[in-house]
Amino acid sequence: MTDQAVDTGGVRLSGHAVAGSQFLGRTRELKELRADIERAGLDTLSGKKPPRARVLLIAGRPGSGRTALAEELVRQVADGYEDGVLRARLSEPDGTPVPTERAARELLGALDRPAPAGAAEDDLAEALRAALADRRMLVLLDDATDAEQVDALLPDTPDCLVVAVSCGPLTGISDVRPCTLGGLDTKSALELLTRYTGSVRITVDPRAAEGLVEECQAQPAALTLAGGWLAARPKAAVADLAKRLHAEGDDGTPLSRVFRLAYGALPSTAARILRLLSLAPAGLVDPHTASALAGCSVNGARTTLDDFVALGLLRAVDSPLPQYEVPACLYPFLKSLTETQDRPGELQLARARMLERTVRLLQSCRAITETDNPEAREKLQGMPRSLRFPNPRAAEDWLRVRRPALLASARLAVADGELDTLARRLMSQLVRAMVAHFGTQAAAPDLYGIHGLVLDVAERRKLPREKAAALLNLGDLDAQTGRTADALLRYRSALDAGRQANDPYATGRAMESVGGAHLELGDYDRAADWFGRALAQRLARDERAEAARLYGRIAAAHTYAGRYGEALRNWKAAVAGHRKNGDVAAHARALSELARVQEYAGRPEESLRTCHEAVEWARRAEDVRLQAALQLRLADTLEHLGDPAAAQLHRGTAERLLGEDPEQGDEPGDEAKQDADACEIRSTSAED
Repeated sequence: MTDQAVDTGGVRLSGHAVAGSQFLGRTRELKELRADIERAGLDTLSGKKPPRARVLLIAGRPGSGRTALAEELVRQVADGYEDGVLRARLSEPDGTPVPTERAARELLGALDRPAPAGAAEDDLAEALRAALADRRMLVLLDDATDAEQVDALLPDTPDCLVVAVSCGPLTGISDVRPCTLGGLDTKSALELLTRYTGSVRITVDPRAAEGLVEECQAQPAALTLAGGWLAARPKAAVADLAKRLHAEGDDGTPLSRVFRLAYGALPSTAARILRLLSLAPAGLVDPHTASALAGCSVNGARTTLDDFVALGLLRAVDSPLPQYEVPACLYPFLKSLTETQDRPGELQLARARMLERTVRLLQSCRAITETDNPEAREKLQGMPRSLRFPNPRAAEDWLRVRRPALLASARLAVADGELDTLARRLMSQLVRAMVAHFGTQAAAPDLYGIHGLVLDVAERRKLPREKAAALLNLGDLDAQTGRTADALLRYRSALDAGRQANDPYATGRAMESVGGAHLELGDYDRAADWFGRALAQRLARDERAEAARLYGRIAAAHTYAGRYGEALRNWKAAVAGHRKNGDVAAHARALSELARVQEYAGRPEESLRTCHEAVEWARRAEDVRLQAALQLRLADTLEHLGDPAAAQLHRGTAERLLGEDPEQGDEPGDEAKQDADACEIRSTSAED
């Protein structure tokens, strides 16, 4: 525990290893491991080039210091791997294996390599091997549960080295060099105790200290708890603790016996908080999580967590924000205690409080980005001070630091196979917060996982409405990341689910999205047809704003297909619809597109008149960019009609609107031109 520096962030680059001064003993093991790195492998001896990275295995029971040894080895040899160190944990605190897809995605993220949202496990593993093919890196895979996990992540280059940490052998991986751990040597074990007790209590009774080490079988985790117990009792002799442990008999492992003693000495309130920490997602705890679980104040929770660290019952995480980790070796004990000492209803309530607190923090995290929204500001001010972030940067830092725990919270929320109101709110707020701070593109892999959780539950529980929503969200992510064909399949499935649920919103959005996918794929006839189906539904439901927008989408499909007559008819319908609805901004954009198509159709005079009208509506909408784009279009049309002087006047107006100085040497109006060129796509696909 103290000498176990377990990676708490899932995956990270090198530079965060445990300082060498914190590591104790294991001199022989380190020497053997370093020798194994240099020793020729079986392939080399047979004259073959090693096809894959060498694997060193550090095996031992939880609490034996296996991770600490791996980290120290990495620290000592990292200089020989110029491309750095990657770390990944391959099991959850409860021992559940981490899916290869998640581990590979996190490793690719640490390498700043793109990992397409929704990519299959095999594709991600292959992408990881490709990313490591030309690198010399050291990869630490902690808490591996079996050989298959490690094998899927092995680099296909002998220039990389993999250090795997596991409970037992990795049968099936060739030429693995194992190192099995027992206890620390006596000198190192005594030094570990001294860090907690000071030197006096050890030197005045060295035999008692050695007896305590023997009772703990020199296991680092057991010694850490023993040291924490002694540190909390400055007047207790080392012999007292040794006698207590001896009196416990041989019931259980040394770690379980010391834990029972440490836990039994806690006040009832602190003992309850410690038990409830077993509910923390991914074993990661912050003061808010502990506060919600226990129903106490945030400051009180922070103090208790720090006390647990001093006792060796919790590990502080190296993080910009207060964060702690439940040691994996203690998790089974805490889990067992909650099952025997807490009623299921109390645990369910504690879990609900924790998830509710997470939802409110996510709401606050998103609301701080909406400073121009009076309703969001009012909602933010109505929250307790402890839930408010001082600024958007602080909120983003919290979201980034807590990301592993937040994603684990999402998995926890649907772990029982239900999709209750709290789970829906958590998923929704997590998606919104990530999009607000990171953007859809950057957050796409995480968003894909969240929507995938909802889809899995919806399919298992036969919830067609929820299934349709999840499929639409997944389709949108596929479309936004260039997987249009996959998006089309998602949208068609969403349409079937929406019809099954008799959900007009889902079916309408699915039909429009199918049309959008066909438009992106260049199938303009099918695009127009599907937009038309969606339009018919909107008209039947008297949804005028949506109908006006869909007229524009149909017009865009006809424009791309070169059917300008149909395009003009639909743009005019869109203009009329937006005008009746009183949507000034949409009216201006539709007029702009109508003018564009009139120009394409060889009607420059009509285009000129429509452009002038669009400028007036853009002015009313206070859309300066659109005004500038329209002024440039007017200039182009006037030049086409043979009036260069008037064209120059309109260009000057566009430059003034954009605040550009033509003497600076940049192309004046380029940005407005790009804005004008993109206007059609934005106005017709903003809600696809």
